[in-house]
This record gives sequence, C-alpha cells and structure tokens, in this order.
Amino acid sequence: MYLYNLTLQGSTAITHAVHGNFSGTKQQEIVISRGKILELLRPDPNTGKVHTLLKVEIFGIIRSMMSFRLTGGTKDYIVIGSDSGRIVILEYIPAKNILEKVHQETFGKSGCRRIVPGQYLAIDPKGRAVMIGAIEKQKLVYILNRDAEARLTISSPLEAHKSNTLVYHMVGVDVGFENPMFACLEIDYEEADSDPTGEAAQKTQQTLTFYELDLGLNHVVRKYSEPLEEHANFLITVPGGNDGPSGVLICSENYLTYKNLGDQHDIRCPIPRRRNDLDDPERGMIFVCSATHKTKSMFFFLAQTEQGDIFKITIETDDDMVTEIKLKYFDTVPVATSMCVLKTGFLFVACEFGNHYLYQIAHLGDEDDEPEFSSAMPLEEGDTFFFAPRPLRNLVLVDELDSLSPILACHVADLAGEDTPQVYLACGRGPRSSLRALRHGLEVAEMAVSELPGSPNAVWTVRRHKDEEYDSYIIVSFVNATLVLSIGETVEEVTDSGFLGTTPTLSCHALGNDALVQVYPDGIRHIRADKRVNEWKAPGKKTIVKCAVNQRQVVIALTGGELVYFEMDPTGQLNEYTERKKLSSDVSCMALGSVATGEQRAWFLAVGLNDNTVRIISLDPSDCLAPRSMQALPAGAESLCIVEQPFESGAKSALHLNIGLSNGVLLRTTLDSVSGDLADTRTRYLGSRPVKLFKVRVQAAEAVLAVSSRTWLGYHYQNRFHLTPLSYECLEYAAGFSSEQCAEGIVAISSNTLRILALEKLGAVFNQTYLPLEYTPRKFVINSDNNQIIILETDHNSYTEEMKKQRRVQMAQEMREAAAGGGPEEQTLANEMADAFLSDVLPENVFSSPKAGAGMWASQIRVVDMGSGGAAPGTVSRLPLEQNEAAVALCVVRWAAHAEHAQPHLVVGVAKDLVLSPRACAEGSLHVYKIYAATGKLELVHKTPVDEYPGALAAFNGKLLVGVGRMLRLYDIGRRKLLRKCENRHIPNLIADIKTIGQRIFVCDVQESVFCVKYKKRENQLIIFADDTNPRWITSSCLLDYDTIAMSDKFGNVAVVRLPQSVSDDVDEDPTGNKALWDRGLLNGASQKGEIVVNFHVGETVTSLQRATLIPGGSEALLYATISGSLGVLLPFTSREDHDFFQHLEMHMRSENSPICGRDHLSFRSYYYPVKNVIDGDLCEQFNSLEPSKQKAIAGDLERTPAEVSKKLEDIRTRYAF
Repeated sequence: MYLYNLTLQGSTAITHAVHGNFSGTKQQEIVISRGKILELLRPDPNTGKVHTLLKVEIFGIIRSMMSFRLTGGTKDYIVIGSDSGRIVILEYIPAKNILEKVHQETFGKSGCRRIVPGQYLAIDPKGRAVMIGAIEKQKLVYILNRDAEARLTISSPLEAHKSNTLVYHMVGVDVGFENPMFACLEIDYEEADSDPTGEAAQKTQQTLTFYELDLGLNHVVRKYSEPLEEHANFLITVPGGNDGPSGVLICSENYLTYKNLGDQHDIRCPIPRRRNDLDDPERGMIFVCSATHKTKSMFFFLAQTEQGDIFKITIETDDDMVTEIKLKYFDTVPVATSMCVLKTGFLFVACEFGNHYLYQIAHLGDEDDEPEFSSAMPLEEGDTFFFAPRPLRNLVLVDELDSLSPILACHVADLAGEDTPQVYLACGRGPRSSLRALRHGLEVAEMAVSELPGSPNAVWTVRRHKDEEYDSYIIVSFVNATLVLSIGETVEEVTDSGFLGTTPTLSCHALGNDALVQVYPDGIRHIRADKRVNEWKAPGKKTIVKCAVNQRQVVIALTGGELVYFEMDPTGQLNEYTERKKLSSDVSCMALGSVATGEQRAWFLAVGLNDNTVRIISLDPSDCLAPRSMQALPAGAESLCIVEQPFESGAKSALHLNIGLSNGVLLRTTLDSVSGDLADTRTRYLGSRPVKLFKVRVQAAEAVLAVSSRTWLGYHYQNRFHLTPLSYECLEYAAGFSSEQCAEGIVAISSNTLRILALEKLGAVFNQTYLPLEYTPRKFVINSDNNQIIILETDHNSYTEEMKKQRRVQMAQEMREAAAGGGPEEQTLANEMADAFLSDVLPENVFSSPKAGAGMWASQIRVVDMGSGGAAPGTVSRLPLEQNEAAVALCVVRWAAHAEHAQPHLVVGVAKDLVLSPRACAEGSLHVYKIYAATGKLELVHKTPVDEYPGALAAFNGKLLVGVGRMLRLYDIGRRKLLRKCENRHIPNLIADIKTIGQRIFVCDVQESVFCVKYKKRENQLIIFADDTNPRWITSSCLLDYDTIAMSDKFGNVAVVRLPQSVSDDVDEDPTGNKALWDRGLLNGASQKGEIVVNFHVGETVTSLQRATLIPGGSEALLYATISGSLGVLLPFTSREDHDFFQHLEMHMRSENSPICGRDHLSFRSYYYPVKNVIDGDLCEQFNSLEPSKQKAIAGDLERTPAEVSKKLEDIRTRYAF
C-alpha cells in the first residue's frame, strides 16, 4: 500500500504573529506562523480586509519568531527559531512574492530539545543583536550588521550559557545605543535538584537576569540578577534611549512590576479584577499577552488577562525615573496568543482558539469615564482594584479570519442532499466552540438581487470610455427585446444609450476608446461616442448565429457556417475584411482573446464546430482567416473562452483556451501565441449541464467563470491556478461587473432575477455554515434515520447553566445582606445593584465563561439539524447533565434483543467527579436514551453504574462494547439497566477507542497502540489474538478493511497496521498457564503481531481519521483532521508508474528545494518513526513555485516537460479531492 499525502486546508491556528514593513514600503504587514506554515498578511488600510500575500510550508516546527530592522533601515527582516537547530533570517521579496533565506546558522541538533536553543528569541530594539535561547542552559547571541553593499551580515555566535537554569522568557532591553542588553526570567534548580526533602524546591525563587553584550570586547556578560517575589510569566520591554525610561515590565501572578537597573526602585501595581465575578476568588490572575505601540511623542502597552480583558498601560516618569504605572480597562476580546498594534490604527488579535480578528482602534480610551488605576493608589497587601467589563467601546471589528482550530471530531456525510458530501467538524473550545459544515467552494457575497420582467437569456456590462474606472451599462437580453440599465448610485433603465431595444442581443462590447458595438441576429450596430450609429445588415435571408467581439475586432458567423471578419481602422470605423470564410459545418461557438497592450489586434480566433472540433483561425493580415490548428473533442463544444493566465508553474503568462463541452466537462488548453498550436490539455468534470464560459476579472487579472449545474471560477492566485466552485445557487449567464461599491464583482442571471455578486475570500478551499455551541464539543455521531447530529459537549473547570443561576442569586443575596445594617439609601442602592447584576449577563463567547475550579464539569447532549436546501442549522433539543457529570463517549445502537422492532438508542458514557491527572472518577455510568426519529427528541430509558471511566463505546452485532477504564466489556439491554455479558482485563492502561468489523474488534489503548480482539460466541469470551509491536499514544483510529486499521497518535503521526495473511484469529485463552512457552506470546503481548504498512509524521496532533469520498464520482481517501485546524488526505496510488513518478519527483524536490527554515524534509516526516510508503504531496506541489530553470532541470531528469509534471500534480489532486 502506497499513499500520497495532500493538505486540503492548511492549519488555521496562529502560534506567533509579528508585524512590520516587510515589503520595504510604508505598508504594514503581519507575518504569522501556523505551526509549520509561514504566512504573510496585509490588512488593507482602507477597507480593513486582511489579504494573504503568501503561504509557505516549512516542514518543521516554528518555535519562536521576531521581526527586526537594522538601524536606519526601512525594511524589516524576520528571524525564526525552529526545531532545525539553526537560526534563520528571512527577507520578503515583493517582486517575486517569496520569502528568501538571507542567513542560516547551525548551532545544535534538530528536534525540540530542552537544551537546544530556538524556544526563545529576543531582539535588541535597535536591531543590533539577537539572542536565541533554550528552555535550559544554552543561550547564544548573534551580532547583526551590514556590509559595504548594505547587505545584512551575521556574526558567529557568542555564548551566554548557564547550567542548571531554566528560562521562562527573554526580551531585548531598550538601551538606545548603549551596549545591547537582554533580560531573562530564570530559575536555578541546582539546590532543589540535590535536596531530597523537597524543601529547597519550595523556596527556590525566580530571578530576573540582565545579560549585556559588550560590543567592544565582543562577548556577553551576566550583568545583574535579582530574585522576584511572585512567579512571573513574561516580560515587556519599555522603550528607552530618547523615547522612554528603558527597563522592563514584569507580568506575574496578580501583579505588574516595573524594574530597571540603577537607582530606580520597583513600582508595583495589582492586576484589576472583574467586579462580582463568578470565578473562584482564590484564583490568581495573570496577563497572557501584550502589544506595544510607540510613536515619536508617546508609547503605551495593551496587555490582556486570561479572561480576555485588555488593559491600556502607561508609565509616568519624572526625570527619567518612573514614578507610577497606570492601568485602564480598554476592552474585552477573546483570549489571544499574540496581539499586534499596527501603525495604521489596527489591532490584530490572533486568538488562542476559534476565529482571529482585526479591530480598528477607534479611541485610545483617554476621554471616557472608565476609572484609571495607578500604582500610587494606596492598597492593602493582597487587595486589588475592581472594574466592570462592558461591550466594545474603543475597538471596532473590521475583519474576521475563519479558524477551525481545534478540530475535535470530524465526519463526512451528505446531510443536505447536495450530491457533494459536506465535512462536519466539531471545533473550538468552551463558549466559543461551534459545529461547522464545510462545503468545497468560494463564499459568495450577494450585493443585490432584483426581479426582471420576463426571463432574460444573457447579460453583459460595458464601459462608455476605456479610461473609465467602472462599468457604465448593464445590458440584459430577452427573447425579443434588449434592456439597458445604467450603473450609478442605483441601477435604472435608460433609453438613450443608442442600443436597439426591440431585438434580442447576441453580444455587446466597448469598441476602441469610446464606442460601443451591439451584435444582434440581423446585423451589427456600431454606436459612436456622439450617439451616431453605423449599421451593417446581414445579407439576404441569412442571420447572425454566433459572434465574438473584443476591443478592436468583431467576428460573426452567419447561418451555414460562413465567417465575416471586421477590424477597426485608426479613424474608429469598422471595416469588413474582403474575403469571407466558408466552414465545413455549422458554428456552435466562437471566441477572441483580449487585445494585449501595445498590439493592434488579437491574432487568433477560436471556432467550435458541430462536428466536435475546435479550430484556431489566424487573424494576421498576411494570412487572414487561414486555419492554423485543430483539436478533436469528445463531445460538442458549448462555449469557448481565451484568457491570458500564467502557467501553474508561475512562469510567464500565456494564452489559455478554455473549452466548455455539452457533457459538462471543461478542457483547458495552452494556445501558442506565435503558431496557434494547442497543447497540454487538462480535463475537469464540472457538472451535469453543458458548460458556458464567461470572462471576468479577479485581482486585476483575467479569470474564467464556468457555468454548469454548479458555477466554477478558474483564477490565478498566489502563484497557483485554482478552479473552485462557487457556493451559490445555479446561474445561467454571467459577466464581470465593476462599480464603486464592488470593484470586482459578477453580474449574473438566474431564472428571472438579476444578481450582483462579489467574491471576497479568494484562495479559500471551503466555505462554512456554523452553529455556535455552549461547551467544548467532544464527540458527535450522525443519526442516519433523520440526518441529525448528536453532539456531546463537555467542559472542565466550568458551571452548568443551573449552577450559574444559583451562584448569581446567592451573590445578589449577599449584596443585599451586606447593606442590611446600613441606611435606607444604602439598601436601595444595594437592591438596584443586585437586580442589575442578575439582569445584565454578558455573552460568554466574548467575555469567557466563569472558571469553577478543578474537578468541576458541565455537560450536555445536543441534537442538531444542520438544515438542508439552504435552511439554517438549528438545535432540535438539548439535554443538560448535572453539575460535575462529564459526558465522555457516545454511540448509537440498535439492540438485537429487540429483534425487528429495534429502534435506535443513544448510549452515553458519563464520568462523575472526574479528575484528569492522575485520572480518577468517583463513578462512571452508561445512560441509555431512546431516539425518536420524527422529532429527534431523546428520552432516558435507564442509567447503569460502572466502576471506572467509560472512555469508549461501540455497537457490536446488536450489543454494546464498552471500554471501562482498562476493561473491555460486552453489555446487552435489560429492563432496568444494561446487563454485563463478558469482559477482558488484559489491556494495559485505558481503552481510548473501539472499532468493530464482523466478529473482530480493534481496541486502541491510550499508550500501547492497538489490540485485535475476537469475540467467541460459544465460549462467550473476548480474546486478544494480535497486537502492534510499537507503543503508540492513540488519539483516533479508522478501519480500512477486515485486516487493516489506520491510527493516529498524539505526537502527530499516522500509521497503518495490517494483520499478515498468516494471522489466525482462532486462538484459545490459556487460563492455566500450562501451554508451551513459545505459544505464550512475545514480551507479555499477544503471540501474533500486526505489521506496519505505513508511517508518516503529519506534524500536528491528528484528532480524527475517516475513510471518505470527497467529490462525487471520486475514489475513497483517508481524511485526517488536526488539532490546529487543518484537513488533509492520504490518497492511495492506483498504479505502480504513478508511484514511481512521484517518488522520483519527491526525491528531486528534497535535494533542489530544501525547506526554508533549515529542517531536513526526510527527517521531519520521520520525526518518531521512519517514514514508510508515503509520498509527501505538499512537497511535490512546491514544484509549481520553483523558478523555471529548476523546473526544467527536474522535469528533464523525469523525462517530461514542466507542464506535464504540473498536469500530473493536478490530476492526482482532482481525482480524489479538490
């Protein structure tokens, strides 16, 4: 078995974000890391929309990332610490739209190790040095400079090692142009390590240590170190030099402290708390991330607490001595991993889980009545300030980036009845979680829909003058009339446009600088700018059947297959070419390319004939209307379109002829711009109706809209050609559209309506509909009887709705009681406060849910109807469980005991008072619910107590298999409770997953891989007959066939284990132990072993594996979903030659195109187990972004052309997925 790995949707979580001017212009960009992908984003300063400029896979793990700029420079560089054991400096080259490696310095082993630097990065704010540090012991400093040609140089590393020291965070201290200084949060564990009583470990204090790089002596010294009172989690650099007082802010539990070298004494300020919070009052509060904004005259910090509240921090100084820290509540946004304040007035928030946001900073929060807290205010030790959270006041949301992270469960099914399956995902965490349905396609924003009188059959847009920015008219053709609409503030009908309104129109176009042309069945109407009209009438009884028009040429086909050609002369007059061309059969469609800038004409005409051929005809004056080339087609051509688009390989652009066939297939062919030859045909099935093609504009380049039973867009984006369906209802005819409100839109007709559409999220693979949930969704099943989804939502450290209400009432009561002894005014005030507290409840998806403390659980079972036929998804019923009951597993069973009356029942495994580490629960129970198919409601039948954690459930031949802790049990239904039939106690740790097929059961242990179990009916025994040779920490599994199972583990590997032919599942238990020694089994395991067919490191923890068909008529693939929100597939190779080809391509790509952050591709894919039988399609697809010379060399070694290699890459992708 050989597999090919392809990522469908890259990871959507963001682990690091830094901002700067990477392109060297004034524009601000953001570089984000998504685990193993680097992405460059540019927020549009006018609209606030975030555009992705480029994405690059680095085949490694990005552990840290910073941006820096050399003194006096205008361009920012990116420095990256990864698992490659190398420090890498990247520069963005806007001309080529690539990240280029400027420097790569090796300093240690690869992998994420404790003492190999890469975990922390700190930059001197003036860009003179960078420190890269490990979690333990090692720190290296590199000096950055520039040479005579102004290129960036990097020194050899200077060591600043200290053994037995753990580092928590490091930053560069802003000291102006003094010697660069770095501050580290460290802890020395030497004493704690050698003290067996454990007392020293309790007393060890964290220290703040300053390291100075002496530029004169060229070495690093530990300048100063002092112990800290509280345990700190990160540092913030305070601007220094001429801009501020220098020093650092230390964010620790409950406190914010300012420290600096010299005479400066510490300034401390407590972190404010929410007033009347439901959280446990004993819990400490910390800041989790911060952003600094600095202008010439002032600076401030935004710091976010773990509840999502952002505080604006300012520092008061007196003669360079800091006198107080001021904090002011700013706004509340979801908890972030990093925040960036851009110079353009935006705040980018990369959220920990769920979607990411871009906010406009509307106010700096100086004028409002929010109280300001200061370190100078007197407070008792241990007391703090209180504030009231409120909806956004200073920030305005301008854009949202969809994120699926984390995906906890995934199923592929066609619940909406759309022919194409949807991918259903349970995503997110806590109150920000959601159930999403992903459909392959671009999201369409509907700008306007208006009804038309009667049924139109075509639509075009034209500009009155070629220099106009926007379209002037929309022309709609009916069976016997033409309607002209002018585009302005509104769209209204005009009658003085010069178009003939009493006839249907075949085509219209702007001609020359300021004229228009209308082609209708009886002739051609040329409308000049001063409304003069020249007409050409069709001869005799002939009518015009088809036509093709561009800026300077008109070609028409008369009945009987006769071509007439017109070209515009310098005076703006249309002249007919003297000869006409008679073709061998009737014309079914025609197309002209656009006139390139600086050219007089398009040189070729494409004509589709009824004899299933396409002909290319020359329009060169020297051999006008002479045939150049021909291509036979598998079916009749319905429409043609010539566009200029770059090759996949990103090489220079070329003319592509798109041919839409009557059987729903689109052919894309390259048209040689000199000889007119057709080459390199790509085929794609689009739908059941004939394909009509229209030219539109996307990102200021030509693109093709193909309309069949679905509408598809073929466009070039980020060095790659995309052919993606639009997630929208069926269209019949379309044209490009441009107005002030919508610069690049589409105007289309669908039955009797005119629609104006805009495409915003280009490059996206999926669009999504989603349903918000209350708690984290853990698992879900699809009830196939009524296509409803049943979800388990469970959250640790949280209250149920019921409990929250009780807590609120109790706290309101306490408020009233506290004022009971006071005067009447005080009592009325307290009553008002208590009522207000009960009534205004803030939405938890923004303000986070109250933390109840460890061991507190809230769960519910939700039944969801995802809606079919465009209906919105909705919740059918909710069934809350009691406080501290955690729902952990579920399955649907039809009991064999009920014989033919068997109705589906839902079984849910519930753990009470669950403690996560070390895992323990007071008791487990199995709840059995009856599912009513008509309403989707659940009704409790009974509960069965079990003695341990019921972590996995599976239906097995009309009975129920349960993993109770480490015991595998078989249950059957009874009247009062479930009846235990048999059990097996030989699984070592905890059962994580159970899959069944026939009489075989595959049981996954949480850290010992898979066990194959046979149920012997006669003896009523569950017997282990085979297992795996390697330990694996299994997160999910999927059966491929009777002998084969695919598994994923928590370290990001996917493996496929197959039982060899020789394995027999007819084995006996040996309770007496008197069997021969060689039958006993290997190393206490089973006597037979599965063999490993496939090993592959994905690089992100895979939470779900599924065998699925993703496109109608496609083959099955193995779909995986990861915790970082990415979706990928492993595709089986069907032929040996394909496998050989891709194996060689991968080998060449590994040597020619090594990953940008210095990790070796082969060793990354073999992180834990050597990669076996998997070819990495993500690496192979980087072939298209290589420079042409390298492409030629690689393709030459494979004995192909670059176009053929691109075609192979596209084919394997479209055969299984998108």
